[in-house]
Amino acid sequence: QVQLVESGGGSVQAGGSLRLSCAVSGYIYGAYSMAWFRQPPGKEREGVAAIDRSGSTTYADSVKGRFTISRDNAKNTLYLQMNNLKPEDTAMYYCAARSGYNPYGILSDRGYNYWGQGTQVTVSS
Repeated sequence: QVQLVESGGGSVQAGGSLRLSCAVSGYIYGAYSMAWFRQPPGKEREGVAAIDRSGSTTYADSVKGRFTISRDNAKNTLYLQMNNLKPEDTAMYYCAARSGYNPYGILSDRGYNYWGQGTQVTVSS
C-alpha cells in the first residue's frame, strides 16, 4: 500500500522560509511524477510545483523564483523549499504522486491517485 506523509509545515512571518518533505512508502509502479498542491482556506486546491520522472520541474506563476521542488529517489522523498513566504501562501499543503506522466497536465490534481494527509503552512504579515 502506497503512503505519502508530509512534514515540515508551521507558522512563519512574511519573508521567512520553510522546507516541506513528503516521504513515500510502498511501491508506485514504474517511474512516477510527484507534485505539491495547496488549498487556502475557503478556496479550491491548486497546483504549486511538480517534478516528472525525468526530473523536469514545473511551477505555478505565483511561486516561481521563490519555491523549489526536488526529489531524492534514493530516500523516496519529495521536498518543497519555500523562500520569501507571503501571507497568501497560507494553506494546507499536500503532496501527490502518480505512475508515469499526468495526461491532464502535471499541475492538475485530476491525474494524481496517491495523496498525503497535508501539512499546514501559515504565514503572518
